[in-house]
Amino acid sequence: MIEPLLLTATQISTFDGDRLLTRASGFYFERDTRLYLVTSRHVVIDEPSEHHPDRIEIELHVDETNLTRSTGFSVLLYREGVAIWHQGQDSGGEIDVAVIELDRRALPAAAGLRAFTPAHLQASLDDIEVGTPLLIVGFPLGFHDTVHHLPVVRQAAIASSFGLRFQGQGFFLTDARTHRGTSGAPVVMRAASAGRGTDALPWKLLGVHSARLDMQTRDLQQDESLGLNCAWYADILMTLTAGGATTVGTSADRSPATARDVGDAESAEA
Repeated sequence: MIEPLLLTATQISTFDGDRLLTRASGFYFERDTRLYLVTSRHVVIDEPSEHHPDRIEIELHVDETNLTRSTGFSVLLYREGVAIWHQGQDSGGEIDVAVIELDRRALPAAAGLRAFTPAHLQASLDDIEVGTPLLIVGFPLGFHDTVHHLPVVRQAAIASSFGLRFQGQGFFLTDARTHRGTSGAPVVMRAASAGRGTDALPWKLLGVHSARLDMQTRDLQQDESLGLNCAWYADILMTLTAGGATTVGTSADRSPATARDVGDAESAEA
């Protein structure tokens, strides 16, 4: 019996036409029968590195009894020149999370996946302490079980005050060994007890892994990397899946957050 947590994550490949650009991680989120793919915003567009894919491809299991069977599922990132993903912004600036709604009718009939839901979000921020054990489920450097098409997990811990925006940004820190390719992975904590909506997937979704955190003043010859990472608070997903191009919600510290189509932004590459 495969752990359902491993079926929540999928590898994302980004393309410019037929040219493979990068690989990253993502996971599924379901709300009111709608299914979404969640990843880091910089996976679908990143101006500083001139990363501008026009489509992504995810890998789907097509037979839950035989995990060796999978298929690639392609998703165009633009429709009539307008980006189809939603991204977030709050009082601290842009949030490195992107959400793409998937058309269930286009998915394979027997697609084997599991999705987090609003019930998996942490309701009480006070219950999470510094040092709390976490898992990050993803595809570091693209590494995974290539036979069964499953991700791997890295152990992590909360490394900053949970619920307090680190340096004014909408993320918290994790202490974990991560690599390129993990961007967009879910950051989860084992649920203390089963609850309504979490019995089949007994994990709390705390964040979306974004990137490693480093110091510009670090001496590359003498100092090791900090080994710290940014994870954006997962409650932004309630804003991004609210169904509107401009909706209002709350971020982890309850300050205003807005969601918008990136195609409506001045900086959008349409």
